[in-house]
Amino acid sequence: MNAVAKSLLIVDDDSAFTTVLARAMAQRGFQPQVANHAAGALQLAAQLRPRYCVLDLKLGEANGLKLIPDLLQAAPGMRILLLTGYASIATAVEAIKRGAHDYLAKPADADQIARALDNDSPRAAAAAGTPPPPDAPPPLKRLEWEHIQRILGETGGNISEAARRLGMHRRTLQRKLAKHPVRERPGGTH
Repeated sequence: MNAVAKSLLIVDDDSAFTTVLARAMAQRGFQPQVANHAAGALQLAAQLRPRYCVLDLKLGEANGLKLIPDLLQAAPGMRILLLTGYASIATAVEAIKRGAHDYLAKPADADQIARALDNDSPRAAAAAGTPPPPDAPPPLKRLEWEHIQRILGETGGNISEAARRLGMHRRTLQRKLAKHPVRERPGGTH
């Protein structure tokens, strides 16, 4: 890919994090620019029209979710990866609905971020309604994950209420949520 195709906007209010991530992404062939607030992010997006954006959910008082449509308007076609320390399906679904390409729970390393930016995301495809192959039933772990996420969505992300409805301890639910979603392997085996 050329430099324009690997242009990257990093939006996070933590300047130490953005400095480290920008350096790491540059080592992976990206051309990073950094914004530490929403106004700066919109200005850089309109000015540079980067191909990729890593956006933090929390931007001081601002909300990264609300910024997604404005960023896409400023730079149409930009692939946005939402980083969140609050991994909930409600947030992920809302991010995808607003136009994000994918999301990752923090802490995420630079390799995970680069893979999520470069590859078509299974989560984005699932959110778009791409059906699984008819002869491959989803694995039990995937069904459990989807059920937990559905209950979390019904409770508005309230962990305690979701745990009560699921009949499990709140800490057990938090441990399950801290794990990455179960991904399907090619061929339907897990």
